[in-house]
Amino acid sequence: MPGLTTAALPEPQRAQLSNGAATVQLDLPDAPVVCLDFWCKAGSGYEGTQESGLAHFLEHMVFKGSERLEAGEFDLRIEALGGNSNAATGFDDVHYHVLVPPAAAAESLDLLLDLVLRPRLDAADFQMERQVVLEELAQSEDQPEEVAFQQLLRLSCLDHAYGKPILGERDALLRHNPASMAAFHQRSYRSDRCCLSIAGALQQLDLSAQLEDSPLAELKPASDNTSPRPLNLQAGEHRLELQRLESARLLMAWQLPSAADQQMVLGGDLLTTLLAEGRRSRLVERLREQLRLVESIDLDLNVLESGCLVLLEAVCDAEQLPSVKREVRAVLEELQQQMPSNAELDRAKRLVGNGYRFSLEAPGGVAAMVGNSCLWGRHHNLQAPLDWLEGWTCERLSRELIPLLSPERAFALEAVPA
Repeated sequence: MPGLTTAALPEPQRAQLSNGAATVQLDLPDAPVVCLDFWCKAGSGYEGTQESGLAHFLEHMVFKGSERLEAGEFDLRIEALGGNSNAATGFDDVHYHVLVPPAAAAESLDLLLDLVLRPRLDAADFQMERQVVLEELAQSEDQPEEVAFQQLLRLSCLDHAYGKPILGERDALLRHNPASMAAFHQRSYRSDRCCLSIAGALQQLDLSAQLEDSPLAELKPASDNTSPRPLNLQAGEHRLELQRLESARLLMAWQLPSAADQQMVLGGDLLTTLLAEGRRSRLVERLREQLRLVESIDLDLNVLESGCLVLLEAVCDAEQLPSVKREVRAVLEELQQQMPSNAELDRAKRLVGNGYRFSLEAPGGVAAMVGNSCLWGRHHNLQAPLDWLEGWTCERLSRELIPLLSPERAFALEAVPA
């Protein structure tokens, strides 16, 4: 495939601690830093009926300290070591990561595992942090664009976790207490539901003994085999009027196969790129460049374990919405009737392939990639996605994926200024 070349990467070194907790390490000798990335199957999709928002709230509370660390001490010590830290909660999983100089990796690993696996969950801190989370929720609800997208997911995903806000429902957040959060942590942060990923300059580092004597090695396996519930996205239409919405929006959602089918994920990335990345892509060229119907049009692939989501957003004047809907449908129907050209597919392969290569340039990106793959039992080599790209032809796209993006399979939401 034409494009950037990538130096060969070593095979990730996968292992398990005695309790079954997974680890994966990748030595990048030329990297100036080391990334420690702890992953857990504890996203909002694993919340029970009374636990709305607990996964994200817990992510906040983790940084309020452990039995050993006072609130804020973790960040101060990581910064003193020359590093930085962050975390993110999704539907399927949550991860906490630090980026530090190699010499600080061992100490940072000790701090990270203590913080994440032994959170203090102090009652006073809990009350304070609840207000922070509620303010974050209020800010999201105050952005009409966010409200529209949440409505799209709620209406299309129905009672599935993907249709519910990761931030949680306000009433539920007000009911939560440290005991319920501790129960969620104890149930979710289990040895067979976690993975520690380490990438960077590891030549002088041997963390094996440290890991076997760490809080990660003390975790017990889960008592059940809970798996993500399959998504069954519903097709349909809805119109929504929103105060303070500056421009109208056409939002659409389609379902593709789940993240477990990595080859289909690559195909979905190719298809969304072919349709809406760059001025030469079909939707952008037709609706923005030629007809000037939209201010912008985006089509994104969201890789998820219960079923991937393709989400479209077209921003336009309200009076142009009918024309925008008609032209989006026309572009998609044309693609159904006649397969894309080899030139279109080659362009998409270059863009997707180069984007993947760029993601391999930094230890943080590599640690996230191999950590997420390890968490979900995907053990392919880092070169494999580039090989999978080459396996996609125009005929295969037309046969396996393009029918899944037919207008009839979409949920479409029109959001207009009130």
